[in-house]
Amino acid sequence: MKKFIVLFLLSIPVLTQAQMSSRRWKAYRTEVNFGIGAANFLGDLGGANQIGTHFAKDLELSQTRLALTAGLRYKLSPYFALHPSISYGKVAGDDALTEEFFRNNRNLNFKSNIWEVNTTVEFFFLKEQVGHRYKLRGVRGLRGFEFAGYVFAGIGVFHFNPKGEYEGKWHELQPLGTEGQGLVPSREKYNLTQLCIPMGIGFKYTIDRRWGISLEYGFRYTFTDYIDDVSKTYYDRDALAEYRGDLAAALSDKSKGNYTNNNPATSNAGQQRGDPNHRDTYMFATVGVTYKIRTGRTSYPIF
Repeated sequence: MKKFIVLFLLSIPVLTQAQMSSRRWKAYRTEVNFGIGAANFLGDLGGANQIGTHFAKDLELSQTRLALTAGLRYKLSPYFALHPSISYGKVAGDDALTEEFFRNNRNLNFKSNIWEVNTTVEFFFLKEQVGHRYKLRGVRGLRGFEFAGYVFAGIGVFHFNPKGEYEGKWHELQPLGTEGQGLVPSREKYNLTQLCIPMGIGFKYTIDRRWGISLEYGFRYTFTDYIDDVSKTYYDRDALAEYRGDLAAALSDKSKGNYTNNNPATSNAGQQRGDPNHRDTYMFATVGVTYKIRTGRTSYPIF
């Protein structure tokens, strides 16, 4: 009986510490975050000096544009969090920037704003730990774990609107049906609002109990190949001019008409304009600030 009492008394500090640790993360389980960074795009237009691929090596870094994000993170446990957010970014592509012959000869370009709303689930493989507000030497109690790392995946909705340049002006491409969308049953006009699957990795550094900074990279797998308005084959220019006007015909085909190794890089109706076997993707890389909102009562010291 005495041994049981002794073991019980010895276990009290351990149980108390575990209980306080549980209260700590629950008290600060909600945080807001804001980020700024860069957006880029992998699709049919532009890219590296090679035949197009859907890998990072095909990125054209000069087309990197602004990205902004804001969100609310809610911890479900010390290891999992739910993170709804809204993001804005600009993406662009330009065939003139690649030395790969056929892409350069195609000579198309585009730009688009992207607005996205998503919800992701985050798994913290490096668990964040809320501790002292200040890093004071000799102060007893749990010290905060300064670094945290997580991976995430989820689902989102985004809106885009590709524009192409012609004679110094930018024009919306989707209403023009540059690949004959809306003129033949097999090619319907694509929707400007689509689903995406965001996936990526992030790291956080805790400054104090409330404030922190973050670094996050995520790419978006989409279900459309028309973020850049290019996917399949050329449509007959004369038919486009007749039904959609001269502007649609001009923006559907701006090829230079060059030749290489006796092979004509032509743009006749039915010839390849894009690659319909791969969907477009875009990505955000951001540096952010996080602020934890106290949502529970605790009995541990404020320092």
